[in-house]
Amino acid sequence: MEDNELNTYDFVVNEEDEVMLLLHAQDSEPQNPRFEIDMEEKSAILVRNENDEILLEGIDDNILDSLQDEDKLLVCELKVGETDEDSQIVYAYEADLVI
Repeated sequence: MEDNELNTYDFVVNEEDEVMLLLHAQDSEPQNPRFEIDMEEKSAILVRNENDEILLEGIDDNILDSLQDEDKLLVCELKVGETDEDSQIVYAYEADLVI
């Protein structure tokens, strides 16, 4: 898998307007994660632990609007296999939102 594929992400919003971030699993374990949003730049940094940060750019306005009233973001890190059955959740956690 190429490096740019590892940096891809997606947001999923359910019927209750709750947002979940999906991304490729990282090597290190998340500890005290936080999601720092820059509304003007439409970007955010997921701080997974003291040594690991992920920059997310080009976040859709609808996602930013949904996150404004929240204090946590559900994050799901996936290890993607060749088929859906081969894919697995490696880490699922809540990250504190900082706007």
